[in-house]
Amino acid sequence: MSTISKIRGSEYSPEDLSRIIEMAWEDRTPFEAIEALYRLNQHQLIELMRKELKRSSFELWRKRTTGRTTKHLKLRAPEINRGYCPTQYKR
Repeated sequence: MSTISKIRGSEYSPEDLSRIIEMAWEDRTPFEAIEALYRLNQHQLIELMRKELKRSSFELWRKRTTGRTTKHLKLRAPEINRGYCPTQYKR
């Protein structure tokens, strides 16, 4: 059974899938945060995004995330210790 069929089958709700995709699109949310919350490594996330997005959206996402230092904790500047902009979530 492929990773995607496991994901699509029962492991994640539609709400979780929506949140995973949202986090993947966010510039400051590292792949490691998605892995910690949803047990999806970068390769599995790419497979999920390929399956869930339209081809043009997937290609745009890959172009956007490829080489982006904020998507990898090891490449981030040490002073960045949050996953989102402080003004992103208004209360």
